[in-house]
Amino acid sequence: YQMNHINKDGKQQRKIKMANNSCLIIISLVGVLSFTIISNVASSNDVVSTICPKTSNPQFCSSVLKSAGTTNLKGLAVYTLNLAHTNAEKSLTLANSLAKTATNPQLKQRYSSCAESYDEAIGDIENAQKDLALGDFNGVNIVTSGAMTNIGDCQDKFAQPPKDTSLLLKNGKTLNDICSIILVISNLL
Repeated sequence: YQMNHINKDGKQQRKIKMANNSCLIIISLVGVLSFTIISNVASSNDVVSTICPKTSNPQFCSSVLKSAGTTNLKGLAVYTLNLAHTNAEKSLTLANSLAKTATNPQLKQRYSSCAESYDEAIGDIENAQKDLALGDFNGVNIVTSGAMTNIGDCQDKFAQPPKDTSLLLKNGKTLNDICSIILVISNLL
């Protein structure tokens, strides 16, 4: 009888030890997950606070970088270059469409010229993507600056009336803001 009692107590003690071990494992996992989440948030804020104040539009930069899903500088460069490429392609499509449909000859010429500028900007962005893949971060900076010059050429066409009533100039500003982020990142790489 006494042996059975000891056996029962031994089983209960093992169950208690197993329950304690399970609790420790769960607490450890929660701790690790919490630390990971907190450190990701901290590093995301660090990246944003390092890069965005140096850009042309810090608030826009912050929203772009927070949606990137990474805090790795090279990953951010890939993300923002892809974003710039997509934006430049949309702007090129819009400029071509406006050049075809504009009735004012002056606007028609400006939109046509903008289409050329955006086509060149796309080439610059593609070169920046290639330079990034090769680890040529200075090259990324140089050709991104070239893209910004091309975008500026389009924007300058509308300094005098007739004015642009489409989204082309707004898209150009957004693209310039994205390129500004790329310049800062490429200087940090």
